[in-house]
Amino acid sequence: MRIQIAVVGRLRDGPEAALSADYVARAAAAGKQLGFKGVELTEVEGKPAGDQRAEAAALYRATPDDARKILLDERGAEWTSRQLAEKLARWRDDGIPCATFWIGGADGASQSVKDNADEKLAFGRQTWPHRLVRVMIAEQVYRAVTILCGTPYHRD
Repeated sequence: MRIQIAVVGRLRDGPEAALSADYVARAAAAGKQLGFKGVELTEVEGKPAGDQRAEAAALYRATPDDARKILLDERGAEWTSRQLAEKLARWRDDGIPCATFWIGGADGASQSVKDNADEKLAFGRQTWPHRLVRVMIAEQVYRAVTILCGTPYHRD
């Protein structure tokens, strides 16, 4: 199974871009031994910027048709790191070819994206900057992979 983080907007550089890339690379390397075929960050842009319908269309184009779609949304369920790991392992074992985590644009995700998500995941009830959410989901994917590997990165 592939793991994809699909985000509206592009980060050219900066600490958030570097951290996201680092965690994605770590997760991809560690995940190979577990049967994860890759971890990737896909940036999309909706034109015109801020148009939620255009952003939704860009997310849909970037997402494989047979992907499990998880929307990062402040009203979503709050999973522990171990629950995320268990879900990724179950989806992999069930033959789901891709799990895609969606991060909407600055004004949030359209109702269409919310309706088409298979799951909604929250990092608490606060609203987080999109730059940080990228880092947070990349780190949590890496943490989930290390939990499945049994490495000491995650400590209970």
